[in-house]
Amino acid sequence: MMNVDGELPNVKRWIVLYPVYINSKKTMAEGRRIGLSKACENPTCAEIGDCCSYLKLPFAIEIDKAYPRDFMQRGRVRVLLKKEDGTLINPTISSRKQLMLCVAEMVPKHHGRTKKQEAAATTSNAGPSNKSGKGGKKRR
Repeated sequence: MMNVDGELPNVKRWIVLYPVYINSKKTMAEGRRIGLSKACENPTCAEIGDCCSYLKLPFAIEIDKAYPRDFMQRGRVRVLLKKEDGTLINPTISSRKQLMLCVAEMVPKHHGRTKKQEAAATTSNAGPSNKSGKGGKKRR
């Protein structure tokens, strides 16, 4: 995506969307910004990026950036909602909140997830669960 002058757009001015904002596994205090019923489970930057491209919104994944409240959460997505003149790129999405709700709704339908769920459904009836003890709350 280039401007008329042939230079890259100023990505720093684009809105920031951290996966935490739409993660149903997080509390509001941990950074979730939409209702639990509308949030999705553990979204990744790649999934958010795919949703943005589906919505025809320019986006940039900044994988080296971390969420300030939880710096172990790596990656964020920059999204452009409005053009230079202030007109919306996608008329159905006029705010960050609408973007978050829309992306959170789309992530569970993401092609990468639907394949995983089908594979899990065929192997889930085989013996005991193989869950490891990762991802719980850290005790100090």
